Amino acid sequence: MKKRVLMSVSDKTGIIEFAKQLVALDYEIISTGGTYATLVAAAIPVMGIEDLTDFPEILDGRVKTLHPSVHAGLLAVRDNPAHIHAMRKQKLNYIDIVVVNLYPFKKTIAKSDVTYEEAIENIDIGGPSMLRSAAKNHRFITVLTDREDYEIVLAQLQEYGETTLDLRKTLARKVFQKTAAYDALIADFFAKQQQIKFPDQLTLTFEKQQNLRYGENPQQQAAFYRTPLACKNALAFAKQLHGKELSYNNIQDGEAAIRVMLEFTKPTVIALKHMNPCGVGIGNTLEQAWDKAYAADPISIFGGIIATNQIVDALSAQKMKAIFLELIIAPGFTKEALAILAEKKNLRLLELPISDTEDRDDYQVVTVVGGALIQTPNEGKITADDLEVVTKKVPTAEELIDLLFAWNIVKHVKSNAIVLAKSGQTIGIGAGQMNRVGAAKIAIEQARSKSAGSVMSSDAFLPMADTVKLAADAGIIAIIQPGGSIKDEESIAAADAHGIAMVFTKMRNFKH
Repeated sequence: MKKRVLMSVSDKTGIIEFAKQLVALDYEIISTGGTYATLVAAAIPVMGIEDLTDFPEILDGRVKTLHPSVHAGLLAVRDNPAHIHAMRKQKLNYIDIVVVNLYPFKKTIAKSDVTYEEAIENIDIGGPSMLRSAAKNHRFITVLTDREDYEIVLAQLQEYGETTLDLRKTLARKVFQKTAAYDALIADFFAKQQQIKFPDQLTLTFEKQQNLRYGENPQQQAAFYRTPLACKNALAFAKQLHGKELSYNNIQDGEAAIRVMLEFTKPTVIALKHMNPCGVGIGNTLEQAWDKAYAADPISIFGGIIATNQIVDALSAQKMKAIFLELIIAPGFTKEALAILAEKKNLRLLELPISDTEDRDDYQVVTVVGGALIQTPNEGKITADDLEVVTKKVPTAEELIDLLFAWNIVKHVKSNAIVLAKSGQTIGIGAGQMNRVGAAKIAIEQARSKSAGSVMSSDAFLPMADTVKLAADAGIIAIIQPGGSIKDEESIAAADAHGIAMVFTKMRNFKH
């Protein structure tokens, strides 16, 4: 008796040629629905599934392969005498190869106008059932769910007359990974439909983008994955135009720079180093924004990451080329700018539309030993109308602009964090300190004489008046902070004593 292949694919790429090769190897093909019609149209000998089951497809095709003639042929253990006896008694035949890919659920729910009913109809039942049955019985069955595997299976069949156990194990693993990811996506869809952020069972699925040369350090291995429905302004969708392959740290820093960039709409340049912004500038042009970002900290920007929401022009490219940078992310590069920057062999250039008009991922995930912490992104926004003035001195309109600018940046600086800013430019950033006054000292030391007339932002409340006094000594004229300390009155009194304006946001922006 001929060996049998069961085919049922939604993605029919390559299936005709694959089927022709299997027929040439003397396999009998059984198929369903659209796949059957495709093979018949190509004049490939094929048996309809109803000829195998002696039962018609019913319920609009929902029930066609869920039948003992199919699943006994997939699940029978062929060296088990009881199974052999049962198959003979019921006059059932074995199935040797299964070729199935699933209804396009991900593609369906990615559509902006998808209906609930359409999504439900694209949940595959028979496909995963056949795949799982065949994968479980991989000692005897070759199961394919990825068209990239057609060629290697054909090669082994042509050389050995059968596939190797090692290959069947590999294909079975891929099946369970595929069906697990498929089910995770369906579960997530239902959770979103019911507006459940944190279900009792949370299964996240990711798709590998690339293997990386190494991780955070050369002794660590790493790979880059993206979520199946990642937004189009995610780093995973960036088009690399030039330079070395992205590293683990490039990806971390690039994502951090993009998150800062999404706070702004005016021409902006973000300079970032080790997950912290080291210089931010806004202006009327990209060149103005670059000049401010560079001048904010010309030392730390060396070897850093640059992100901008503007197309890079030749003039700005010349300035960027003058220093060592790891990566530049921008919505685009003019032909002249690309030629200028491409003169630096290793400089990575990424093209990515950077816009806050599209929702980003629902979750931020941090792994810990034995588990994970899951939270929604920090999307808290503050406007001038939300601020509470708590001092005698009221900030001017210009000071309010700088205060909000500094507040939007301190949100992305590792805690404890202090940011000093003036005229759309950061002039001092203190990050990741164990106490707030220590972060303020670093920011003020970095700013030097520029601190006079600047504003200060703190990511969390000032627990004591010492930071205010330090600000006063540096000539800082306004402070924005969440408020909420039991010693708020001491900080307010210190600000009043030194003629500093202070506003409360009543929102904390810790970033660990």
